[in-house]
Amino acid sequence: MKVLRYLERLVAFDTQNPPRKLVADAAIFKWIKEVLGPAFVFEMTDHGMGRISMLAVRGNPSLLFNVHLDTVPVIAGGRFPALEMTQDGNRVYGRGSCDIKGAAACLLELASTTDDPMAMLFTTDEEGASGCCVSEFVQTDRARTFSQVVVAEPTGCLAVLRHSGYLSVKGEFLGRAGHSSEPRALVDNALHKLSAWVTVAVDKAGQLESKGRSVCFNLGEVRGGIKSNVIADQAKLTWSSRLSPGDSNEEILKIMTGLQNGAAAKWQVPFSGPPLPTAGMDNSRAEAFVAKKRLKAGPAVNFWTEASLFAKASIPAIVLGPGNIAQAHVLDEWVDIAQLELALKIYKRLVQSHD
Repeated sequence: MKVLRYLERLVAFDTQNPPRKLVADAAIFKWIKEVLGPAFVFEMTDHGMGRISMLAVRGNPSLLFNVHLDTVPVIAGGRFPALEMTQDGNRVYGRGSCDIKGAAACLLELASTTDDPMAMLFTTDEEGASGCCVSEFVQTDRARTFSQVVVAEPTGCLAVLRHSGYLSVKGEFLGRAGHSSEPRALVDNALHKLSAWVTVAVDKAGQLESKGRSVCFNLGEVRGGIKSNVIADQAKLTWSSRLSPGDSNEEILKIMTGLQNGAAAKWQVPFSGPPLPTAGMDNSRAEAFVAKKRLKAGPAVNFWTEASLFAKASIPAIVLGPGNIAQAHVLDEWVDIAQLELALKIYKRLVQSHD
């Protein structure tokens, strides 16, 4: 089975993110080009900071496969070497085997054993909550030549049309430093301002949840001040929200930052991955694709994928790949060989039947 040989090579390439040290002429891209051969045309884009896109196209396909090659960092202490593929019974272990180099291996075998038109977009920044590669790609004229995208993520080979979003926000509250004996500390202390906002934010999130709107508000980090007898002149926090399919990151950001004391903060959004679909989005073309290809549809998933970035740009996208998300990012990451075989079968059928 060539898939395992390809997966063995892919796992051996260190693509941990962070530190995200890849460049456009990295060994993994040279090897993929060798595997795919001269029938493919390659477009390489280096977005900087290890964010590389490689578009590989043969013929004039209208279906695009998107698969990220970066992985989460290796965790020490596993039973198997993280950067070596190990087969144990019906499972293969190794960092990225499930998320999502297994799918990449399936696509490479499909490309090397058929001569059908194919298009694959390999990227390297998905695990860093960046989305730069796909966000930049969907703005190009080249992206508009594709009528459907299949984003490879671990879905048990089910076609997923709905997933949660991910919104990450940073806030900074400013105060006026001074001696803590001054009564003005109550209103000038940046930590007091931050605390007041957090109180109303948690209350607001609870109200929204009680009305059936899942926001998954989470305060991730708080820091600031100098010491107990100094009025804090600055305080910073990070928070996140994972909105349900059909909701809007922009709307929840407006609600939360518009709360009491919200105007006193400087807000930044390091990353905003919309739900699939996002509010007001027509998902009917992707649904029609799943029905036409007789794909087995799966339920909505709680994790975020870059399918929503394609869909937001009006390029229909579904999520479909081998493995289960519970096997990804763990100490000994693994994927079932039967899942790889099934993914290869499905991908082949999609390539040979797409018009």
